[in-house]
Amino acid sequence: MKRSFLWLMLIGLLGSLSIPATPLLANTSASFTSLHPTVQPLTPTPVFARITGYEGPVTLLVFDSRGRFAGAFPSTIANGEGWIEVIPRGALGEHWAALFTADGEMVASGQIYRLTAETALRSGVTGYDRLYPTVRQFMAADRLSYQLDGQPVAGYRSPDSPLLWLRDHYYQNRAFRYFETDLYSLPEAFARAQAPDGSLPDFLARPEWGIPAFRTPVEADVEYLFVQLIFETWQVTGNTDWMLKMLPAAQRALDYTLRDPLRWEPTLGLVKRPFTIDTWDYEYGPAVVNPNTGELGPRHWIDEQTKWGIFHGDNTGLAAALNALALMEEAAGQADLAAVRRIIAADIMTRLNALSWNGRFYTHHVKLIPYDVPGVNEAEQLSLSNAIALNRGVLSESQGQAIVGEYLRRLNDPNRVAFAEWYSIDPPFPASAFGMNNRLGERPGEYVNGGVMPLVGGELARGAFRFGYEAYGFNILQRYIDLIERTGATYLWYYPTGGIAPVREFLPTDGWGASAMLGALIEGAAGIEDRQVNFNAVVISPRWLADPVHEIRDVYAVARYAAGDGYVAYHWRFTPAIVGQPGRIELAVTGSGETFRLRLLLPAGANPQAVILNGASASLQIEQIGASRYLIIDAAGPLNTVQVMFTTSR
Repeated sequence: MKRSFLWLMLIGLLGSLSIPATPLLANTSASFTSLHPTVQPLTPTPVFARITGYEGPVTLLVFDSRGRFAGAFPSTIANGEGWIEVIPRGALGEHWAALFTADGEMVASGQIYRLTAETALRSGVTGYDRLYPTVRQFMAADRLSYQLDGQPVAGYRSPDSPLLWLRDHYYQNRAFRYFETDLYSLPEAFARAQAPDGSLPDFLARPEWGIPAFRTPVEADVEYLFVQLIFETWQVTGNTDWMLKMLPAAQRALDYTLRDPLRWEPTLGLVKRPFTIDTWDYEYGPAVVNPNTGELGPRHWIDEQTKWGIFHGDNTGLAAALNALALMEEAAGQADLAAVRRIIAADIMTRLNALSWNGRFYTHHVKLIPYDVPGVNEAEQLSLSNAIALNRGVLSESQGQAIVGEYLRRLNDPNRVAFAEWYSIDPPFPASAFGMNNRLGERPGEYVNGGVMPLVGGELARGAFRFGYEAYGFNILQRYIDLIERTGATYLWYYPTGGIAPVREFLPTDGWGASAMLGALIEGAAGIEDRQVNFNAVVISPRWLADPVHEIRDVYAVARYAAGDGYVAYHWRFTPAIVGQPGRIELAVTGSGETFRLRLLLPAGANPQAVILNGASASLQIEQIGASRYLIIDAAGPLNTVQVMFTTSR
């Protein structure tokens, strides 16, 4: 009892002191040395300790690079020497330690090791564990860099265009945030290309090819994607100064969307666009001669013949961007303006739900002036931005579950022909509805006209994990892993029967779909979600128990932002209940952040009996999403351990 009190006093005292760079007791013949000068979080590392002429208990106190207490590790010295097993935790960088003998004397202190972290997963399931390095390898082929405006710009291109499109780059940041270090050059290049009215081009100029920056006029999503990219770059880097520099451009972009007559429909209070397939860039109607190029093809422009309507994805995206802008404005001290942004976002969703929500999903395109589209039941068309909306933070729980349920219903449809339910749109439009002049997308099942797209599957899987369909999320991931393992490639889209478009048309390294699938693995299956900036406030929801095929019992997971110092690591273990013995869920978690919300998925039929957080009893708080039950624990600081004991009624 006295010793426990003494250690608490020492920890409190040391925590209040500045960390010295050299040992405090220069005359003491004592030292410690980590076997590994560079260590990974939660990976045990041996530390050799020497105290001349001493035998007995010792304790090594470790502090992270921010001076936060990162653990007390006891051991025993015999003949003046001994080994101490240390579990590295806390912020990245140089860690400091102090060695104490049994009487409370500090006999050595100084730097012990450098903590670093790399995104990694060890679950024992080869497909899951290899997905991150596989996606990283795919995306290395998609990275594009060149000189623009006398400055280097780097980004991730689409598999069907050798240009840096804003939307293609933005959606791929679900993955490249974990390995890319140049996150600033592309959003800064788009900010330089921003027009005085706040609008932005679709893609950047490619000077060596004589291609200028250009906006496809029918597009209505560019500005909110720009704002989301700025926000998520801030989230990854934690660079508030950079965000504040970019904030005026972000504000101008959304102000343009909310006021320009080409983008905003004031009678409905919603974003409008010409009748395109979901978020793509060509309009419904027969092939016509392009007035700019003289070529026969689809309509990409706006004129008196344009058919206007409300597309749900533009509006869920705008609402999400307004909420992101509000967070940035709050950080800039503009709380009143941030409150207005949130009101507008909520109003947009209210109006969109009243107009487009059909009870199962969002109607693809609500026409401002009704007209017939022969050959397709528009009321049943499920378009890809329904899957994307699952992860924008703007849906109710019932809406999210309805959308996931609709995809699952179509997967289980006995009349389904497609190998996967990751439709760009289903059912597709009949041939020649969009005048492609025999380009890909002309016929049903091609490209965005009903092709099967991994980008949809990845967003759907992440949403399935989010809304209580965890087993379905794992099912999608496994099917994608099987798909890429068969050919060693991944494509933007597949024919419903599984065929691919001519290789010359598309790179076999689709970063958009691969990024979405990796997001489903890290944020969905592993359950690591950054709710603020730089992993400062994290929600961790390990969902491994829900895998319907693999019995996963032990998982080590790390998510690290390459362009910043934010990371999270955890070690999750599961022991099933047996007759006469309770089951156990154990979670050790650490990271650079300050707060953690731990959401532990319970096995079916489990009855939690006790929750221990950092050695003390914690209250039972249960959250139910669909049929799934999560035990909720709020924790703070760089080291947290949880044990949950449960019995089962099954």
